[in-house]
Amino acid sequence: MSLPILPTISTTFIVLSAITVAVGWAQIKQRKIEQHKKTMLLAAVFAVIFFVIYASRTVFIGNTAFGGPEDIKIYYTIFLIFHITLATVGAVLGIMTIILGLKNNLEKHRKLGPVTSIIWFFTAITGVAVYLLLYVFYKGGETTSVIKAILGF
Repeated sequence: MSLPILPTISTTFIVLSAITVAVGWAQIKQRKIEQHKKTMLLAAVFAVIFFVIYASRTVFIGNTAFGGPEDIKIYYTIFLIFHITLATVGAVLGIMTIILGLKNNLEKHRKLGPVTSIIWFFTAITGVAVYLLLYVFYKGGETTSVIKAILGF
């Protein structure tokens, strides 16, 4: 089995982001504030790398359609919408949480951080599931770039 390189790399970065969030959460529980800050910023870097690869691939290469059985396509689509919603909310909350932490607004940061982390864990888990459904369990469907779709070439 041959796995597509860019989706594999981008999925790896989102997993690394979730792992570093978990490490950062453990560090703050141990009152290792400076380590927590560095780890969470690294988690954000991993998430940004994921997003740059994902967005670039989407624009220039395209999105891959679900290639599995037609009778489960609707369930995949609903799951994908759930994942995209989680990822969007998680990204916005992640940016807010980082800004609050960097501005030393620790009261709000402490309230938002755990919520953001949990949403991010579910984002990573559902993202891996989307990857597995698109590239491992089933052969991916057609891939069409946004540029081709819009400009017709």
